[in-house]
Amino acid sequence: MQTDSTDNSNKPILVTRSSLPPIEEYFDEIRSIWDTHHLTNMGPKHRAFERELTEYLRAENITLYTNGHLALENMMSAYGLQGEVITTPFTFVSTTNAIIRSGLKPVFCDIKEDDYTIDPKDIERKLSPKTCAILGVHVYGNLCDWRSIDKIAQNHRLKVFYDAAHAFGVEEGGVGVAGLGDCSMFSLHATKVFHSVEGGILCYKDGAMKPILDSYKNFGIDTCGEYAVLGGNAKMSEFHAAMGLCNLRHLDDEIAKRKRVFERYLELLSDENGIRFCVPANNVRHNYAYLPILFDGAYDRDIVFDALKEANIFARKYFYPLASKTPAVKAILGNVNKTPVAAEVARKILCLPMYADLSLSVVDEIAKIVLKTKKNR
Repeated sequence: MQTDSTDNSNKPILVTRSSLPPIEEYFDEIRSIWDTHHLTNMGPKHRAFERELTEYLRAENITLYTNGHLALENMMSAYGLQGEVITTPFTFVSTTNAIIRSGLKPVFCDIKEDDYTIDPKDIERKLSPKTCAILGVHVYGNLCDWRSIDKIAQNHRLKVFYDAAHAFGVEEGGVGVAGLGDCSMFSLHATKVFHSVEGGILCYKDGAMKPILDSYKNFGIDTCGEYAVLGGNAKMSEFHAAMGLCNLRHLDDEIAKRKRVFERYLELLSDENGIRFCVPANNVRHNYAYLPILFDGAYDRDIVFDALKEANIFARKYFYPLASKTPAVKAILGNVNKTPVAAEVARKILCLPMYADLSLSVVDEIAKIVLKTKKNR
């Protein structure tokens, strides 16, 4: 993948940086567009990208979108849900917004302390006669306890959806994330491990949903050319699909580079009391999407954040505030039920810079700054 060979010594270090293929490779990929003049509306690049993603993710069915958020909204609408959706507040606001904008009510569950994903035990407590679905979030590439969630859903005849924006390519015990639940959304935004600049994917088990989801993203036009549903415009362009095709060829190398960065952070910081990593289990093929650290005891998250910022290094308080605490959501739902574990994690979590071409010398410098903030040194 393309790297920046210029002097970066005075440039800010951001929490993430988009990977790009060699420019010549992208030019070669888009050259045929000038022959076909097919720029959008599910053209040759779109169809090729869909085929390759289906194979890579081992998905049963795939529909591409212009972005992950519209994919989420389409998912909520196309499955005909009504009532309450049990979800997590420890997520990007897109998850919550999609539920509300689809005419549904989010019911917030607390999260697990070890991996920050939705807690199945709290799901059981939050069930009501109005519950129609569970929407879990695979946070930082950590997979939800999908086996427990499946049991709950089967017992109560609920749909299971996943916001898998962070989890492209993740596998647990050989099970790919694209095969979990009824439907999963992946974001292909430029900041993700794998991207198409902008883009989104829905992966789902029921093949009968394919024409319905395709219709929803194309103004509601069905296979007969009729305006069958109140759809919108969420089609991926040929140029975005072409970027995805290029980046997919390099993805495994990108993840390997990210793993090297993760392991350096782990080597330098994991023995410190007050610093807690999310370490993937041995049976998980992780994608190293983010580098979240929970600071406690001898370390203060906000002090670490400020010290890094002073050095022109920009970490991210991700996710803070909780989605349930944003002004827009509170204006609609009011003060929702408390989620104490999620609130505590949101107060202490910090994502440090993580991307494939982050030099190990910069990781060393970041670690030094973090360690200097320790109380009572």
